[in-house]
Amino acid sequence: MRKLVLLFSGILLFSCGKKVIEKPEKLIPQEKMVAILHDLAILNSAKSSFNHVMEDKGIKVMEFLYQKHEIDSIQFSQSDLYYASVPLEYQAIYEKVEAKLETRRATLEKTTKNRNDSIRKAQKKKTDSITKSKVDKTKS
Repeated sequence: MRKLVLLFSGILLFSCGKKVIEKPEKLIPQEKMVAILHDLAILNSAKSSFNHVMEDKGIKVMEFLYQKHEIDSIQFSQSDLYYASVPLEYQAIYEKVEAKLETRRATLEKTTKNRNDSIRKAQKKKTDSITKSKVDKTKS
């Protein structure tokens, strides 16, 4: 039984590293692919929340990405298909995208918290000054 598990694991390991699809001539480098997929995730999220605004402004997500990253649809689809055929590389790309999204989320949460803390502090200061003003008037 143990030999069967080892054999299966070995086959799985070697099959994950084998390239099924030939490398495209205009392959998008991994780091650029990470940037594209990161932007795509953000734009798709924005689209799901603000679809009507994006439609009103005539923003088309994929066209925007192609223009921003200076690629075309064929180059993107061929590169995506190639990386998908090499699971370990594809996984590494998506792990980097996930890490970038997590970093961005943490930054936004920190900024929001700081802004909310500032607002609370200003409101408290205003309330304290009003209270002090009322106390001073009653003493006079």
